[in-house]
Amino acid sequence: MTEKRLIPLPEVTRLTGLKRTAIYERIARKEFPPVIKLGSTSRWLLSEVEAWIDQKVAARNQREDHPAAA
Repeated sequence: MTEKRLIPLPEVTRLTGLKRTAIYERIARKEFPPVIKLGSTSRWLLSEVEAWIDQKVAARNQREDHPAAA
């Protein structure tokens, strides 16, 4: 069984470098993993946040491999 670790907003902001508002704006645009509500508490799956970060790194690397024509 895979570990399903839930993390709070302060950890999400630390991992991503995004502020709370930016995270929730991206969630609304379906550009960031959705929140998991536990009563009045919000959590995210660590694996989903890490996958989002990996996706951003891969996109950057692809742009660097194929720079736009000047």
